[in-house]
Amino acid sequence: MSSSDSCCSRLGSCYKPHGFIAAVITKGLLGVLLFGVVWAIVGPLCVPGQNLFGLVVLFLSAVCGGKLVGMIQLPTLPPLPPLLGMLLMGLVLRNVPYVSEAVYIDQKWSSALRSVALAIILTRAGLGLNPAALRRLKAVCVRVAVGPCTTEACTVAVISHFLMGLPWIWGFILGFVLAAVSPAVVVPSMLLLQQSGYGVQKGIPTLLMAAGSFDDILAITGFTTCLGMAFGTGSTWLSLGKGVLEVVVGIVAGGVLGILLHFFPSDDQEDLVLRRSSLLLGLSVFSVFASHTAGLGGAGGLCTLVLSFIAGLSWDTKKAPVAAVVGRFWDVFQPMLFGLIGAEITISTLSPNTVGLGLAALCVGVVIRVLVTFAAVLFAGFNLKEKIFISLAWLPKATVQAAIGSTALDMARSVGDEQMEDYGMIVLTVAVLSILVTAPIGAIAIGLAGPRLLQKYTEINDTHTEEKTESNPNTEPNVALESKL
Repeated sequence: MSSSDSCCSRLGSCYKPHGFIAAVITKGLLGVLLFGVVWAIVGPLCVPGQNLFGLVVLFLSAVCGGKLVGMIQLPTLPPLPPLLGMLLMGLVLRNVPYVSEAVYIDQKWSSALRSVALAIILTRAGLGLNPAALRRLKAVCVRVAVGPCTTEACTVAVISHFLMGLPWIWGFILGFVLAAVSPAVVVPSMLLLQQSGYGVQKGIPTLLMAAGSFDDILAITGFTTCLGMAFGTGSTWLSLGKGVLEVVVGIVAGGVLGILLHFFPSDDQEDLVLRRSSLLLGLSVFSVFASHTAGLGGAGGLCTLVLSFIAGLSWDTKKAPVAAVVGRFWDVFQPMLFGLIGAEITISTLSPNTVGLGLAALCVGVVIRVLVTFAAVLFAGFNLKEKIFISLAWLPKATVQAAIGSTALDMARSVGDEQMEDYGMIVLTVAVLSILVTAPIGAIAIGLAGPRLLQKYTEINDTHTEEKTESNPNTEPNVALESKL
């Protein structure tokens, strides 16, 4: 190599940006490129005040908002959930004068994109279920998943009926929307504690991550059943029958489609992961939209859960690459979902009565949830500090609330019932409030309480336990819950 070539090489390495600055520039170029490509294709449809302009601006703003909030790092605390920034950017774009006029989003497009995001998050939930945990699930995990969810849903239903004037069925719709814990907040926080060794000796992080999946599925199942009853016609018994029918149809259809994915594509085909991912996501999105077209809106979500679970069960260890592809799609639709949810709320039209009573119902439901969670782990072998931590970790709400919080409102708009639209807007408003209130509080509570309430696993403790076991062969070792699950 000549001296001039080596000199150019050294200059290039010196002036080539890298690290944080390079990442920011790269993402900025991608954002500009996205806007430019859309503008080049549709032309006048991508100018301020048009639908595509609003969608592109909302997506880019939500991505930036999520990154900014994720960068907020306080000492000894986990990072704040990026979804808060995404939600807040949607609120800002909808409620700032002049900006809201330029960033126009058609309601049909918003509803359709939120339905696609719902299909993706339900697919991830189905793939994330651990069959081994299902077969060997311990009683404590069942209690933590079922007890707090159902109790909070019933509590919120009663409060919203008597305080907010919602019909019983809409009270339970709101209750099951609020009853789900957020994996987007709980899982990253548990992983941080697990990496630091807090609570791993008794398997507390694994317990909460496993129970969280079942908690979400129970809430979604209750929500879809109540949704079918709310939009059923005829007597109460007919509406109840329609709700049960939607559950049965969703489970059966999901089972059939899941078995189909077991056989197709076959293992000898090329690009197997791509084909499996495409079929899985395509069938999931189709199920959600087809259920609405067939008048069985609650069946689509259950169908997606069941088909993705059965497909993942049949693929066994080979489902991990498919789950990674689905995760990539979620990375794209997550900012769109939370941004669109925030953009549905117009602050000037909110009733202070609705906000106040909604916060009251939320707070009472959360308090009852904490108490029931504490009771559920009373005789599970945990000490007092660990019981308190598990109760606090069951606070945050975000992902499921964003995914299903607007479903009832979308269905009410499709049937043109103004009274149901009002009920749907109340459900959506309280769901957004639950995200804004509990997601940061839950993340901070987990980050603060974990190191203070949980015992840190060390090799010294492990060696001491082994010596104690050897000295007394009749004493069983304290086996971690990870191995039990």
